[in-house]
Amino acid sequence: MPGEPAGAVREDPFEALFRVEYGRVVAVAQRVLDDSAEAEDVAQDVFWEFHRRHPQGLPQAGGWLHAAAVHSSLNRLRGRRRRERRERMVDAPPAADPEGLHLQSEERRLVRQALAALPERKAAVLALRYSGLSYAEVAGALGVGTRQVGTLLRRAESALLKQLEDIERGTP
Repeated sequence: MPGEPAGAVREDPFEALFRVEYGRVVAVAQRVLDDSAEAEDVAQDVFWEFHRRHPQGLPQAGGWLHAAAVHSSLNRLRGRRRRERRERMVDAPPAADPEGLHLQSEERRLVRQALAALPERKAAVLALRYSGLSYAEVAGALGVGTRQVGTLLRRAESALLKQLEDIERGTP
């Protein structure tokens, strides 16, 4: 190409996208899952699926990747809940932790439980925004206008609070 030094190697567009977006995709998954290794697995799955579906790239690749990270993470959360329920039905109740459960970890578990019970779009807007994405980035990931994000976020937060109250009352 003109203007490039002779012998310069051009970076593959997918590799460039991976380099730019990988950290954010992991952060989104980490926010939902609270498990670094599983978040990295989700990120790899998301990038693999993106490359499989869009080998030529996509103008809104970042938004697609962020939304896919949320959806994949929520699916893993739901799968984890189903697996835990099955295991509880089969196994004896676990012995009490000698160190005790910390209030913060219990709150996180309740929030994740409530998040997994929300409709996908509400869970997605919360996960994306609280992962540090801007309103514009959230809008791009969800395919909505930037002006809608605030309303969607407020409604999702209200739904999350209601779900948490239901869980505390024992009626999830």
